[in-house]
Amino acid sequence: MKPYATTKCHLSCMWCMYISSELVTDIIITVGEVKFHLHKFPLLSKSNRLQKLLSKANEENADEIQLDDFPGGPKAFEICAKFCYGMTVTLNAYNVVAARCAAEYLEMTEDIDRGNLIFKIEVFLTSSIFRSWKDSIIVLQTTKSLLPWSEDLKIVGRCIDSIASKTSVDPANITWSYTYNRKLSELDKIVEDKITPQEKIEPVPKEWWVEDICELDIDLYKRVMITVKSKGRMDGVVIGEALKIYAVRWLPDSVDALVSDAHAWRNKSLVETIVCLLPCDNGVGCSCSFLLKLLKVAILVEADESSRGQLMKSIGLKFHEASVKDLLIPARFPQNTKYDVDLVQDLLNIYKTNIKGSCDVEVEEKKDKANDESILGQMSLLNVGKLVDGYLGEIAHDPNLSLSSFVDLSQSIPEFARPNHDGLYRAIDIYLKEHPSLTKAERKKICGLMDVKKLTVEASMHAAQNERLPLRVVVQVLYFEQVRAASNARTLGNSPRNSTNTHVNGDKECEKSRGESCQSLNNQMCHMKVRDKEFHKNGKLNKSSKNSRSGMQLLPSGSRRIFDKLWIVGKGQGENRSSETSGSSNSPTSVVPGDTKSSGSSLRHRRLSIS
Repeated sequence: MKPYATTKCHLSCMWCMYISSELVTDIIITVGEVKFHLHKFPLLSKSNRLQKLLSKANEENADEIQLDDFPGGPKAFEICAKFCYGMTVTLNAYNVVAARCAAEYLEMTEDIDRGNLIFKIEVFLTSSIFRSWKDSIIVLQTTKSLLPWSEDLKIVGRCIDSIASKTSVDPANITWSYTYNRKLSELDKIVEDKITPQEKIEPVPKEWWVEDICELDIDLYKRVMITVKSKGRMDGVVIGEALKIYAVRWLPDSVDALVSDAHAWRNKSLVETIVCLLPCDNGVGCSCSFLLKLLKVAILVEADESSRGQLMKSIGLKFHEASVKDLLIPARFPQNTKYDVDLVQDLLNIYKTNIKGSCDVEVEEKKDKANDESILGQMSLLNVGKLVDGYLGEIAHDPNLSLSSFVDLSQSIPEFARPNHDGLYRAIDIYLKEHPSLTKAERKKICGLMDVKKLTVEASMHAAQNERLPLRVVVQVLYFEQVRAASNARTLGNSPRNSTNTHVNGDKECEKSRGESCQSLNNQMCHMKVRDKEFHKNGKLNKSSKNSRSGMQLLPSGSRRIFDKLWIVGKGQGENRSSETSGSSNSPTSVVPGDTKSSGSSLRHRRLSIS
């Protein structure tokens, strides 16, 4: 029996396929747009369904049969027809599902003929396809166009089980080919040829499988991942990496592409599916950066509330790992701010709730023991303090940001989480610059967030010359700079030969001398008030008071000049000017080196242990 001869009928615009034989064909079977001119006898010997259809055609004196909704179309029927004629049929991962569904449709079972097509395809699937990693993935991809046949025949389920089982294999035992493009090296690929362990230059990574299954559609991908997780042998970190790779593969980069009408529904479904697949491991499996980016996309595509809530809960578990850039999530209508500050506030509240709950459990379980986890918790809070200050510095540029939002977010972290107030000072300075219409009370309120005692020398020098700060704040800065200078001078005087001891005990010396310095500065202030009255009365200051002059010598020269200027200006314009500004600098990053050279360098050499 010779192969088919294929021609095209131009009148009917249909393909016609003939079997080359000395016998004249006696039946025409139409599948889709293709007519097959065949013989009845070979078909009757293999297909139970064709037996019934041919019997009905004989009763109606018809020589043509129409097969509607034939699974796999003309190509799949051609495979079955060739098998009926005894021809060699080539099966592979791309056509085996279609052939299996077509054979099922034609009822080519063992009841009709021993060793029929269904039996042989099942042997091929079991012995070859499901044993191969990549063939299992290819077959699973082809099943979608053959639903519901492929589902009813359990081909989909068996492919998923095959894939999930292989992902759980010990990486040391993997000898099949897989894709791993994240390392640009051919040495990472283990080919299908037999390789001895000594020839493997690098071990197979745990996440070797995540790129290959990225080619699956979202519904099949979801089923594979659920099966992988259900086996309980896959690490949460690997699950998180797989979800990240899939999201990068299918989610578009641009906002316009995300929210376009053509892809909005698909992107929404994709995000919601990824969220439901997140590992339940207290947020360990996925990085905070990835979760925040996923949350940003979920908001843009308007994912359901449950998905966004689950994402926020996972982010709250590891909020301390976030970066300022990741938190800059655009605000949505009806908010008028540039970034969604309320969302960040909610994330911070979730994080604080988790920290409080974990601390309560630790105290209950380990009342008398030192707990490393509690120390780590405090360290994470320090990171959160830096994160919040950095975020405040970014959102302070927004002219629509309300003072209450700024203050509430600033006060959301505990006091010990902000040992240094330089970041907060920078954010306050930016806010004052971008909101020049603030009232005195509002400026006083926002500056009240800052503790000038926790500013570094550089920040203090800048604040002392910052014209946007209220005068009272500048005076406080100069006051504590005097305390710090006096403390450093006393420390150096007590132990000039022991620099190591000076470094260790500098903070204690500062605290010890603070009370004395405070009393000293109070006395100086009283003397200055007296001299100020004499100045207005006599036209000049009385220079006979050595105590006040000697006290003022504790300040660096630059700060002392500023302090004198502020005192005279403040007294000359009245007490109602206590909240006005003084200085010449614009921002923490715009300090002019020449303006603070003498005072800054002096304090740097004298300051040993104050941080």
